[in-house]
Amino acid sequence: MNEGLDAYRALEAKQQPQWPDLAAVQKVSEELSSQPPLVFAGEADQLRARLAAAARGEAFLLQGGDCAETFEAATADKIRDRVKTLLQMAVVLTYGASMPVIKVGRMAGQFAKPRSSDTETRDGVTLPAYRGDLVNGYDFTPESRAVDPNRLTRGYHVSASTLNLIRAFTQGGFADLRQVHEWNKGFVRTPANQRYESLAAEIDRALKFMEACGVDHTALTQTEFYVSHEALLLDYERPLVRIDSRTGLPYGTSGHMLWIGERTRDLDGAHVELLSRLRNPIGVKLGPTASVDDALRLIEKLDPEREPGRLTFITRMGAGKIRDVLPGLLEGVRDSGAQPLWITDPMHGNGITTETGYKTRRFDDVMDELRGFFEAHREVGTFPGGIHVELTGDDVTECLGGSENIDEATLATRYESLCDPRLNHRQSLELAFQVAEELKKLKH
Repeated sequence: MNEGLDAYRALEAKQQPQWPDLAAVQKVSEELSSQPPLVFAGEADQLRARLAAAARGEAFLLQGGDCAETFEAATADKIRDRVKTLLQMAVVLTYGASMPVIKVGRMAGQFAKPRSSDTETRDGVTLPAYRGDLVNGYDFTPESRAVDPNRLTRGYHVSASTLNLIRAFTQGGFADLRQVHEWNKGFVRTPANQRYESLAAEIDRALKFMEACGVDHTALTQTEFYVSHEALLLDYERPLVRIDSRTGLPYGTSGHMLWIGERTRDLDGAHVELLSRLRNPIGVKLGPTASVDDALRLIEKLDPEREPGRLTFITRMGAGKIRDVLPGLLEGVRDSGAQPLWITDPMHGNGITTETGYKTRRFDDVMDELRGFFEAHREVGTFPGGIHVELTGDDVTECLGGSENIDEATLATRYESLCDPRLNHRQSLELAFQVAEELKKLKH
């Protein structure tokens, strides 16, 4: 069994740090191998069943969270606010879609980032690039940027405490539908968001109707919540693989759903090889250059049994390209008989840099790509199965536009992301209301 799991070691592994001390990495690896799993095989199986329903058009996936989590931001308040934002979005989407919404956080493991260069130069000083808190620090000093394998262990423990809080919040009454809806009512009371008031009123009536009918109380007060991240750092992922005692099969226990990024989805690369052997639901990012042949070969490698819920394609095309590129991909995969889950990441293809040097995204571009995603599926007759969004529960100013009309001058007031710009709390809710409108159209 382990021989197969370690086959990836003979292949090229892109986007890995250059560890100076391999003995130290080996020591950390052994330590991680002996730790309890962060998630359990049965939970991953349950998520796969939920995603299978979404692939059939019977559920919708909401996947969201930080671009890159940091150890420092793993506080109770910040975790709570991120979960709260996703719960608020999910209520609106559930009503709009008239179907279950699967909630998956980009949380408890999103600590590593791919980079376009191994180094960064500022004012004539060159240091290793910041690859996420799992590898090194963000501050531009030799000490902070030094790669440190002990961060892998710290990442494990921060993920464990994050998961502990998520479980408490989603099972302990914080996720009560009525309370979540009250938060949303506060959002639509602002003049800029009045267009969403009628949908909020409909949800209000539906909740009152359920209460009057005596609907099962736990269905209203608790919710399933799963975690996911990009399985980028193989020195973190491989030690957390466990063999399930029920089935004898390997699972990646660092998260329920693991995905492969646009930069590491080479068919003969280490990432695809390792994840092909795990039983978790697997995602793959597909950018605008992805061909039908790429998609079919990835299906063959990652989902040879064509198992419902096993494989999710996360498209990231850019608003200007999605209507041209996506329909052909959808048709090619549909005609092959495969049925992966298709979701859209409307964030990564729409990055811009302002004259003042801020990396940002326009809310209108994000929404345009989302609409293009729905249009492409309508055109081909396939199901637009979900959204993948970088967001935070904080009132940051990182993406331009939205009902708050964040402009370039405002970006500097609360730009806190160490990597890519995220939608703030209000922009995330605005997106959810607009996606709910698209989902309602599917019903007609």
